[in-house]
Amino acid sequence: MSAAPEAGGEGAPAVPPAGDLSALLEAMIEAPVLVMGDAMLDRFVEGRVERISPEGPIPVLRIERETATLGGAGNVLRNLAALGLAPRFLTAVGNDAAGRDIQRLTGEILGGGARLLVDPTIQTTIKERFLAGGHQLLRADREADQLAKPAIVETLLELAEGELGGVRALLLSDYGKGMLRHERLPRLIAAARAAGLPVVIDPKGRDYSLYRGASFVTPNRRELQEASGLVVGEIDQVVTACRRIIEDHGIDAVLATLSEQGLVLVRRDGDSVHLPAEAREVFDVSGAGDTVVAAFGAALAAGATPEAAAQLANVAAGVVVGKRGTAVVYPAEILRAAQAQRLHGAELKVVDARTAAQEASDWRRAGLKVGFTNGCFDLLHPGHIHLVSQARAACDRLIVGLNSDASVRRLKGESRPVQDEASRAAVLASLAGIDRVVVFGEDTPLELIEALRPDVLVKGADYSLEQVVGRDQVESWGGRVVLADLKQGHSTSATIRKLAG
Repeated sequence: MSAAPEAGGEGAPAVPPAGDLSALLEAMIEAPVLVMGDAMLDRFVEGRVERISPEGPIPVLRIERETATLGGAGNVLRNLAALGLAPRFLTAVGNDAAGRDIQRLTGEILGGGARLLVDPTIQTTIKERFLAGGHQLLRADREADQLAKPAIVETLLELAEGELGGVRALLLSDYGKGMLRHERLPRLIAAARAAGLPVVIDPKGRDYSLYRGASFVTPNRRELQEASGLVVGEIDQVVTACRRIIEDHGIDAVLATLSEQGLVLVRRDGDSVHLPAEAREVFDVSGAGDTVVAAFGAALAAGATPEAAAQLANVAAGVVVGKRGTAVVYPAEILRAAQAQRLHGAELKVVDARTAAQEASDWRRAGLKVGFTNGCFDLLHPGHIHLVSQARAACDRLIVGLNSDASVRRLKGESRPVQDEASRAAVLASLAGIDRVVVFGEDTPLELIEALRPDVLVKGADYSLEQVVGRDQVESWGGRVVLADLKQGHSTSATIRKLAG
């Protein structure tokens, strides 16, 4: 079994590059998606608690406002719409007030593109949450045991098959209320797969044979344990449980949602990938699974790889749990959260010489070419970026040696550096082409070069080969020196003179 690499390690990166993520979000807008499943109404009753009831040891909620939103498969629909898509939607509701509310809310979101059949034999499910101070006091569910009529569900499945030619992904949201509990469901899955569509299912219950042939299922930890019959406390146990579901039920992959532990993607034909949670604050996890399904499915519909789609879903989930209620996430919020993650990840790139030397050794054993360059990098300018770009092009992993503040003062004078070493290291680490930053206190990087033993040593072309510190050492162990072209007209000293003038 393959180990699950941590995001940001040698597996999938924690966050896609900003340009890639922005392009993916834009591409998703043009990707039609079909959603089918159990819709319900989420009601939120909010107020204040100022006393305890004299009738018993319970809080008295003074109600201040009530709101209603789409829940279940409807929340997947809401999230898709928030991401800019115009999805198609199929479900059934009861002939009751809640059912009419769902029809109204769906119409407000989509206008067209939805088929809501009315089944007078069922009661529309309502999940009512009572909150005070942003915290849930109680949840009350109103639902009947009666499932939708088989004829209604069969009609919906027929309608879904007819929509497959005009969409790029099929998302099935199973809340166990009957919309997907029909013997024709495997036929719909097979038809979608034959049309080349990814089929993503948010599952329910223990019996995943209903979902045979699906591309992905997205269980949470409890659902994964129930369906696999295995303990899923640790990440390696989660991976094992996912592989059992894959093998037992003919499913291509599992995207397990693990709350505070993030997501784990396990594919039949590939390694597992663990994406740790990125939420800074958690207010409410209600509906977070729907956000994952929506973002993951929309990204797949836009042509993203499963790994890239999971990365996007992980960022989206981190945003939505910071909101109250069954909330949605917008593209601008995803981009802001991704930027914050990249800055946080940049801090992890700044390491000491010993750690960098160990990582360099590990990279070489993996067959990767390790490169090294160094400098003061005070007031980063286009010339620096040009150097880093050329250095990275010459290797697989790039380590940058950064002169300490004391070292810069000895080399440049008491007025330098303009920025302290922590600031300079943070800026360098934020560059995608740099894998590690090491601050060194000597006047030259010779000791650091000897510790790292890079395969490629890169310096600017204002040096001659004979002047490059560490050249003899690098060539002695079979490495080479690269003199990078300089971008004329850019220097920190010139910038400082211009600012002073």
